[in-house]
Amino acid sequence: MKYGESFFDIAYLIIAIGIGICLLAKASGKLQRLMGAAALILGCGDAFHLVPRVLNYFINKDFTSALGFGKLITSVTMTVFYILMYYIFLQNYEGKESKAVTAAVWGLSLIRIALCLLPHNEWLSNNSPLLWGILRNIPFAILGLIIVILYFRNRKGDSCFRFIWLYVALSFLFYIPVVVGADTVPLLGALMLPKTICYVLILLTFLKKKKAAA
Repeated sequence: MKYGESFFDIAYLIIAIGIGICLLAKASGKLQRLMGAAALILGCGDAFHLVPRVLNYFINKDFTSALGFGKLITSVTMTVFYILMYYIFLQNYEGKESKAVTAAVWGLSLIRIALCLLPHNEWLSNNSPLLWGILRNIPFAILGLIIVILYFRNRKGDSCFRFIWLYVALSFLFYIPVVVGADTVPLLGALMLPKTICYVLILLTFLKKKKAAA
């Protein structure tokens, strides 16, 4: 189990960070820079949690604080990732920006980050109370829903991006049961694997988009 999960986590980080660096290094426009930044932020942010998790399997040391702090960083960077997903949408479809939607994206993101930073989460104990786990994920889920709706409505406008709405929707469907029930039913934690695969599919879509533009 530990070898399989560790290999998966390391492979994911290499793919995410690698795609981010590749897109940024060879970016030829704002869209590609946004996609590269999103991939790099996603990979680097997740590394704060996944690297201590992998080390915890092989090193006899207390990684409780590192794992908790990593979850905090990942929670913030994941929020930033969805802000970038919104601007990737605007740049790709060249549609008229809605001030109301932009305000909602930024408002929900700031509320989410503010909730994550509150001491009530008890991050360093790596045992955040369920109530706060739910509270900080409410604005995050609404933010995700907005992204799903935007990409779904425009899915026929770009063959490369036509499935992004589905990848985002599935990632949340896998993530929500983990937030709500993983403490009671540890097996639910396994849903983080397909959730991560959804993010890899999003990043591979970015790579496909860049190749299509070449």
